[in-house]
Amino acid sequence: MTVLDFHARLTPGADEPARLLAAMDAAGIGQAAVCAGGLLPLDRLARQIDEGGRAEVAADNEGVRRACARSGGRLLPFFFADPLRDGAAYRKTAGDFRGLEISPAVHGGRLDAPEVAELVATAGDAGHPVYVVTLARPGSRPADLAALAARFPRVTFVWGHCGHTGLDLAGLAAIADRPTVLAELSGCLTVTARLAVARLGPGRVLFGTEYPLQQPEVELCKVASLGLDPSARDAVLGGNARRVLRTAEGTRP
Repeated sequence: MTVLDFHARLTPGADEPARLLAAMDAAGIGQAAVCAGGLLPLDRLARQIDEGGRAEVAADNEGVRRACARSGGRLLPFFFADPLRDGAAYRKTAGDFRGLEISPAVHGGRLDAPEVAELVATAGDAGHPVYVVTLARPGSRPADLAALAARFPRVTFVWGHCGHTGLDLAGLAAIADRPTVLAELSGCLTVTARLAVARLGPGRVLFGTEYPLQQPEVELCKVASLGLDPSARDAVLGGNARRVLRTAEGTRP
């Protein structure tokens, strides 16, 4: 079974994507869904997560697309959209990508904004999943993600990191009744990951690493510690991601 990392990032620089691919090989990961990274210094990103704010930064989506095209099918590109600026660009190039990311932590705003609805409608037309990391502020909470999913029942949403605290059990409860919202595990506590599988079912949980901020082996150890049966483990480590991304079994490392 080929492991598929549902959430890795490509940072700017000549070392990528070779460094990511080497990290995947070392960890035994066959494929990864990737999005642009390095948009903000980490200190500022942490401050915006805590205090709010908006950064006028643009993701290098074209650079991500080119890097993925050279990876022999191992890297699957996501479009990282600023809702205020990228609606037209995403609509024009959606066919070149495999999913969409929206980040209130980076670009601010609310999930009930019309610009977000426009992006999600495009994702629905393209058959893309929508990856969102929720926050604790009104408009970007897990309940707001659940409400957005209710408006677009044919779109698959992915709740990044199982929330932003590592122990967002209230958020887990907020999405539980929305079967089109899946939980991605990178960065959360083991207990949260275990409860996500128990409460949502193994078919709604996705393995991710948050590379380069997290070592892939750490996230693989977390999944191994859950004691899943082989069928559930295979679903979490790749089967669910392939279903969501509509991709076949990928290249083995």
